[in-house]
Amino acid sequence: MWKKPLKVGDTLHCYWNLVSKERRKLFEAEITDVEVIDYIHLKNNDELAREEGYSDAKELRKEFRRLYPDVDDDTKFQIIRFHKLPIEEWEGQKIDEKAMVTKRADILFDVGKFEDSVLCYTAALRFDPDDIYLLNRKGDNLSRLGRFQEALECYDKALTNDPENEYIWNNKAIALLNSNRPEEALEASDTALNLNPRNEVVLYWRGFILEMLGRYNQALACYDKLLEINPDDPDVWNARGNILTEMDRSEEALQSYDKSLELCLDEAMEMDPSTWNRKGNALMELSRFDEAVNCYDEALALDPENDVILSNKGVALIELGRFEEAMEAFRKALMINPSNEDAKILRDECLENL
Repeated sequence: MWKKPLKVGDTLHCYWNLVSKERRKLFEAEITDVEVIDYIHLKNNDELAREEGYSDAKELRKEFRRLYPDVDDDTKFQIIRFHKLPIEEWEGQKIDEKAMVTKRADILFDVGKFEDSVLCYTAALRFDPDDIYLLNRKGDNLSRLGRFQEALECYDKALTNDPENEYIWNNKAIALLNSNRPEEALEASDTALNLNPRNEVVLYWRGFILEMLGRYNQALACYDKLLEINPDDPDVWNARGNILTEMDRSEEALQSYDKSLELCLDEAMEMDPSTWNRKGNALMELSRFDEAVNCYDEALALDPENDVILSNKGVALIELGRFEEAMEAFRKALMINPSNEDAKILRDECLENL
């Protein structure tokens, strides 16, 4: 019981983080029913517990023991039922409901709760169906859920309102690529690039689209242009190495991977096991097997449960005639992924050479 009990018709002012500097008003509501109940009748009432948001009365009791350590069977509680008031009927300060819902959507998106955040973006769009930011974010959200056609509809609506937004054109290109429509993706990327030929995000994704189309020279030109703009981006050096590997230019690929790793070390960035792995693969192409094994070891130090890297290391060890070590690498790979057929075949090859 509150010191001043509520009654039907009273107004609730409901806040989040009431005593914090981050206090934010959520809603106002009118009390429709007040029931006073002893804890003995509350603590075993599953129906009432579920109405309150608990899974059952057991969960309610656990929470109440934490909130009210001195509660006993005779302690009285108020059960308050209410309905939220439309903002125009509030007595106190109004809120920007669209901004509040958008902020919640952004938080959910940033923590990877895409199913929940897409619902919030949809709710925010009810306040302003043509909001470009919301349409773009909802499109990004749907893309992460694999709902690419719905994402494209969001991007198209946003572009109707802002046809010169290169970022939304680029997002549309990514969604088209993920929909297995690379030629259309390139057309969207063309538009984005025409709007801003020096947009690094657009150039990076354009290189990836061209790579998927097998147009390696054009993809390489994209990455080279990016490196003219920003020569210190390790991701671009890594992407450049991948393209050169596809073009069988292993020596140049190796130089790109080295530059990517050097920049990661210089900037205290998180090292990427895949870059070490690809550097190892490039060294294998050049028959520099000892160096390749060292690269795979660096990759495995960062990602020890990667069966593909373990298999690659095993191949390099076979080339060096170190069959027992190679067999151990394949054994570990198969423990992690028993369906790795390459590791099975190569392990048996090692046994034949022991």
